[in-house]
Amino acid sequence: MNQAQVITAEQSAQQLNDTIVDAIQDIKGKNIVKLDLRELDDAPTDFFIICEGESNTQVQAIAANIQKRLKQELQIFPSHVEGMQGSMWVLVDYFLTVVHVFHPEKRAFYEIEDLWSDAQITEYANL
Repeated sequence: MNQAQVITAEQSAQQLNDTIVDAIQDIKGKNIVKLDLRELDDAPTDFFIICEGESNTQVQAIAANIQKRLKQELQIFPSHVEGMQGSMWVLVDYFLTVVHVFHPEKRAFYEIEDLWSDAQITEYANL
């Protein structure tokens, strides 16, 4: 294996997260934030990426696009997907990164950003 083929875990996580954010922006997901939980004790994962869609259809489309793009571009499949039926809150688990795609009311109710407010937060512009 030559040096160009070696990808560090940090680069791999960055590529995964960047692709997820790009996939959300493809479908015009709003209020995208990434929570870096790596420095926190008892964190369930390394990263949360949280966004919202304005309708159940958009929430479902965002979650589906994330799965499609990661499969096609990175050959990565989620370990678990939950909530596609109701599409008020879809969770897509990639083990090191867990994506939460919310309907705005559900996001306000669960306040995940507040629960993990000690995390390093990166906000992304709405496109």
